[in-house]
Amino acid sequence: MSFRAHSRNLLLIFTRNPELGKAKTRLAKTVGDKTALEIYKFLLQKTRDISSKVNADKAVYYSVKVRDNDIWEASLYQKHQQKGENLGNRMQNAFTNGFNAGYEKVLIIGSDLYDLSSKNIDKAFDELENNDVVLGPAKDGGYYLLGMKKLHTSVFKNKNWGTETVREATLQDLIHQKVKLLEEKNDIDVYEDIIDIPEIMETFINSK
Repeated sequence: MSFRAHSRNLLLIFTRNPELGKAKTRLAKTVGDKTALEIYKFLLQKTRDISSKVNADKAVYYSVKVRDNDIWEASLYQKHQQKGENLGNRMQNAFTNGFNAGYEKVLIIGSDLYDLSSKNIDKAFDELENNDVVLGPAKDGGYYLLGMKKLHTSVFKNKNWGTETVREATLQDLIHQKVKLLEEKNDIDVYEDIIDIPEIMETFINSK
């Protein structure tokens, strides 16, 4: 399926299909598979709620299979399946699709951040007016947001995805570009990431 651009801006949302035993596996080691799945569903809904308010076209990229009747309304979200051998390949393919469709600014987020807001995302698009790339640094050494005005393929290659080296390696690839770093935020990956978030802890307690 190809894109048809309505806006100058495109927001890509990478998600995992919410399946028992496959969602938030590092968190599940502490809280169990069922609770990890409930927490991930909560984060998916939060991502849906904030992204729906963003002033841009939106596309959800599913990890396994595109779902028709789920929380992502087809009237608001283009739907695609991720394609590629690793995360870098999959992200590059999604960015390529967006630019090939005529979008001028393309931005990607994941679906496991509690404190990301629609204002944060709108600001990231605005920052691309005067910068080549925007990057939202995550506390674990990766990033929670990446935005570009043209494809910089180097950022998707030769990375140890899921490790603390990703952000620094990405910035090294972009050393000749004007990069805007956004506010640092924290992905939800392990139990320590949720203990200070009452809304998620309530989900944890209610699912036991």
